Amino acid sequence: MATKVADRVLLDTNILLAATDEGRAEHGRALIALNEWPAAGTALYTSGQLLREYFCVATRAVRSNGLGLAQADAVANVKVLRARLRFLDETDKVADRLVELLSGPACEGKQVHDANVVATAIVHGIGTIVTMNHGDFVRFGNVVSVIDLLKT
Repeated sequence: MATKVADRVLLDTNILLAATDEGRAEHGRALIALNEWPAAGTALYTSGQLLREYFCVATRAVRSNGLGLAQADAVANVKVLRARLRFLDETDKVADRLVELLSGPACEGKQVHDANVVATAIVHGIGTIVTMNHGDFVRFGNVVSVIDLLKT
């Protein structure tokens, strides 16, 4: 049985992608997070943004760093993920928290997406984000804990 990593965690898009792409080196670790962590008492969360990001990469061509899945297969995967993960709404409070985070340390361009993930987590009382891109969330270490799946 897996060790409990936290009570509640928000899984970054790259964890969802690795869990559905058997060709990724991280596939096994992502499956452990999805399949074993809940049995150890960790509640897993996602958001609309993270599922949209998943669908975008899943349907993008392999030559463009995507999974190259057919639309129907990506939709089926999103449905499975949606059923297995608890869903966090992006509310007015999330938008307000995002603006607060954007007023802090330098955050621009694609980094705004990461800030929105953090804002969503904070508003819903999720103190931990699990990712394979630890560097994307370092700037938010004062408000959330970041677990690098590659180091678990």
